[in-house]
Amino acid sequence: MSASAHSMIALKEWDQLSIKEASHQSLALDGAGLSVAKVVSVSRRYFERIQIADGAFWRLAESVAALDERLKEGRIIYGVNTGFGGSADSRTHEVQRLQHTLIRELHYGILSPPTAVGERKTGIVQSGPVPLPPAGLASLEMPKSWVRAALLIRINSLVSGYSGVRPAVVERLCDLINFKITPRIPLRGSISASGDLSPLSYLSGAIQGKTTITVWTDSSQGISSPVTAAEALTTHGLTPVTLGPKEGLAIVNGTAISAAAATLAMHEAHQLVVLSQISTAMSVEALRGTDESFDPLFAELRPHPGQTEASKNILQFLAGSSLVCRDQERDDVLRQDRYSIRTASQWIGPALEDLALAHQQITIELNSVTDNPLIDTTRSKSLHGGNFQASAITSAMEKTRQSAQAIGRMLFTQCTELINPATSQGLPPNLVADEPSSSFVMKAVDLMVAALQSELGFLANPASSHVQTAEMGNQALNSLALVSARYTHEAIDVLSQLSAAHLLALCQALDLRALTCHFLQNLQPMFLEETRSILDTCGVIEISSVERHLSSIWGFFLVRLDQTTKMNSEPRFKAIVKSLEPLMIEAALSAPPNRDAISLIVSWSDRLAMLCLETFNTSRENFFMHHDATPYLGSASSRMYAFVRHTLKVPFLRLHNLQTPGSDGLGSEAADATNRGGETTGSYITRIYEAIRNGDLYVASMACLREVYPHSEV
Repeated sequence: MSASAHSMIALKEWDQLSIKEASHQSLALDGAGLSVAKVVSVSRRYFERIQIADGAFWRLAESVAALDERLKEGRIIYGVNTGFGGSADSRTHEVQRLQHTLIRELHYGILSPPTAVGERKTGIVQSGPVPLPPAGLASLEMPKSWVRAALLIRINSLVSGYSGVRPAVVERLCDLINFKITPRIPLRGSISASGDLSPLSYLSGAIQGKTTITVWTDSSQGISSPVTAAEALTTHGLTPVTLGPKEGLAIVNGTAISAAAATLAMHEAHQLVVLSQISTAMSVEALRGTDESFDPLFAELRPHPGQTEASKNILQFLAGSSLVCRDQERDDVLRQDRYSIRTASQWIGPALEDLALAHQQITIELNSVTDNPLIDTTRSKSLHGGNFQASAITSAMEKTRQSAQAIGRMLFTQCTELINPATSQGLPPNLVADEPSSSFVMKAVDLMVAALQSELGFLANPASSHVQTAEMGNQALNSLALVSARYTHEAIDVLSQLSAAHLLALCQALDLRALTCHFLQNLQPMFLEETRSILDTCGVIEISSVERHLSSIWGFFLVRLDQTTKMNSEPRFKAIVKSLEPLMIEAALSAPPNRDAISLIVSWSDRLAMLCLETFNTSRENFFMHHDATPYLGSASSRMYAFVRHTLKVPFLRLHNLQTPGSDGLGSEAADATNRGGETTGSYITRIYEAIRNGDLYVASMACLREVYPHSEV
């Protein structure tokens, strides 16, 4: 594995998706060359048409001919003239009827009846005045994107020519994609052992034109309507398929459903782990950390590929930042960063390696033949085996889900350390921009991320350890791949919410850092001038002595500024300046005696406290009006901050833009022009979350990654 394996996977996939989205070209399937990006493209309808590659037709015809020949010879072939699974010892001569019986009896899943355009009703009779909530019931049906992806993967497997399926059957499966006919498939009920038998049977039922199978059909306006499979085929002038020997079994006896769900989860996981590295760089800046933790020497001496890749990426993301602490040995006190950022590359690294391996497993599965038996035309044999066992997909999904938990744990820790003044290196409690006694803006976010990370921890548990013996004891080992993929999608969604909350907190923290920089830039010249004047009056006139005392006093002011973030501004600056008086007295004692020194210092203290307060209030109000942290940020942080602030229009949060107009007894004037509808912290997090889920935010994150590998061939 190379030291940039995951980044190359993510960039290649992103580039392929961008090309497909722009071109809307057709895709010819030949049993090989199917990638995660192509599956995602078909699931999102970036391809106009799916077709069988020219070279695949003869392979399909040869496998059918070989199967027919063996049947004429009187050979016993599993699932063709025998029963299925634990009933394989039965025999029949009605080979076509057997296939239809198989498909019909596999339609056992639970689906609520569809209603009008694109909506589903619960299908449950209410016995009381309070209806059952529809949220859980809405998950009875697989997403259409999964079904389209599954069709593509199953077609790609069949065209390899080892399944004994006629071209007409495969072409009709292609028609489902091309004419936007999407079978409704139950979400649950597959153990993914002898393939995803029941879910795939709904694909077969659709091309058979069954009136018992419902499908979604999309109009040219993009409106989805539920109709029967028979109606959908008739509308598009498509002839229903009559299944021949083995064709029903060939459709259902594969891993396409699990592979489809896994592929789409894999795509999202790649994007989120790239985002996590950008968020970590932003956390380093927000926590005033050092980039020393990502020095290449660490990875050279411990050369795990994932660690090497993560440290390289994060170090590059931090390029140009003025918030990062460098050359710490010059400081009087050595400060090592907290583990959430100091060991981030070591923490992220194994996840990158796991995801790269999971990606390889999924990609192999996309281009595999996974049914039983296999028709080997070169040796005129039918081979009985177990390629339908989807354990490779389960393995990929367990790694992906555990990686999501690990990444979430890191982001959770970074986020809570930003919010907690005991760990934030000088940020105000709860990341408040107003007085800390009147606002607690991120306290609820602290609770939110704890809940989300707890759920991620639960979801990280393996599905594969819950296998039950099934089907007359025949399927004593079953992969539970679809179950694992489903829970991986849950984990991806939870991690997306956690990432969104973290980004909100990060942008808030970075604005607070920028506000502090503005304040100190405005204050320092006046602070030093006022203090130098008093030292001069007290008789401290030797230049080197004056500069030494000024440096000491200003340095201690900065220390106390970090230590007093829990206080409101007025008492805070009084307390800070009061704590500087011993340093001023020490300076005065180094000069000839001056009986007025103490009174001069007390007077200086009062004036300086007022100067600090006025300068802070003015700086804060000016920053509220024209806030922009980008001049202080590294390359990646600047891009992501700009996306959140300008593209998504998520503002620097303060009381003024979180109050509901006309409520709280404050009157409608309480909300400014950016908050006419009464935004909440949650609604701002939702904006970021939606940008993650619809992919808009990934335009920014992948641009950040491309800057790290500008000339790489992906």
